[in-house]
Amino acid sequence: MAATAMLLLVMVYLFLNVHHTVGQVGVCYGNVADNLPSEQDVINLYKSNGIETMRLFNPNTAALQALQGSGIKTILGVVNGDLSGIASDPAAATNWVQTNVVPFASAIKYIAVGNEIHPDYAEAPAVLPAMQNILNALVANGLGGQILVSTAIDTSLFTNTYPPSASEFSNPGYITPIINFLTTNGSPLLVNIYPYFARISDPENIRLDYALFTAPGPVFSDSGRDYQNLFDAIVDGVFVALGKAGAPNVGVVVSETGWPSEGGADATVDNAGTYYRNAIGHVKQGTPLKPGGIETYLFAMFDEDNKPGAPSEHHFGLFTPNQQPKYGALNFNP
Repeated sequence: MAATAMLLLVMVYLFLNVHHTVGQVGVCYGNVADNLPSEQDVINLYKSNGIETMRLFNPNTAALQALQGSGIKTILGVVNGDLSGIASDPAAATNWVQTNVVPFASAIKYIAVGNEIHPDYAEAPAVLPAMQNILNALVANGLGGQILVSTAIDTSLFTNTYPPSASEFSNPGYITPIINFLTTNGSPLLVNIYPYFARISDPENIRLDYALFTAPGPVFSDSGRDYQNLFDAIVDGVFVALGKAGAPNVGVVVSETGWPSEGGADATVDNAGTYYRNAIGHVKQGTPLKPGGIETYLFAMFDEDNKPGAPSEHHFGLFTPNQQPKYGALNFNP
């Protein structure tokens, strides 16, 4: 009876949690920079702009402290470098949870165990056991069901993505056990989705207006569904791949999406502003396959001058480091 009652409580929590956040728009708080405001000022900027959800890529204690009482919920990341230790030692997972989660639990919504781990990475074998050890530590501290455990992947883990109905996971041996974990525990799959990178990798076949949500009509149809923007096509490809992997009911959270304002092809202030405004307005509608809203996190709050990679990686911010909006006033809760 006690187990049945607990299961019912978890199901009620998940129902309320999912239905509260359908189509919600959050913003990633990256801090690979040396010129950003204090954590308290950043949280105040979130609040003043009506941004109710955040993604933290690492357990920044000052940010977690500033979140307390703010009403803002966060995805909290376990950094890739910590995965092996947490996977191999349950005590390390317990310590991580007791240090970074328990004091701040009211502000934490999901824990992302690793970010964009590919099957051939050294950390790949550690992802699932680290997820399980983090979940066990949450349960031991009375937080099982309140905080959901997942991992964030990128779209390189999919193949045959056009049309969306052909999409599938490229390495089932790696991802299927992870998906089974998500199914068992009622967690969504976190996916980083960037129409920008798809566009610049294949500009002859991917129209700019299709990538920016500005196409005047459907660009193609697939299985009776019309696609007018690339974001929807990518997201629906994720849902299709989950279905083929035996997990049609696993939810999808877009844990990153964005467009740079300079530093690469099609990276302009006009294009970036168009993408962010249209993404905010669109995600509450859901997709042709899954109408009703997709919880989405824009990347990112600030430009990050120390981020490695292409020059465009420095220019995904919605705000400048002095807290000025790059694209005018954005309505994060349309």
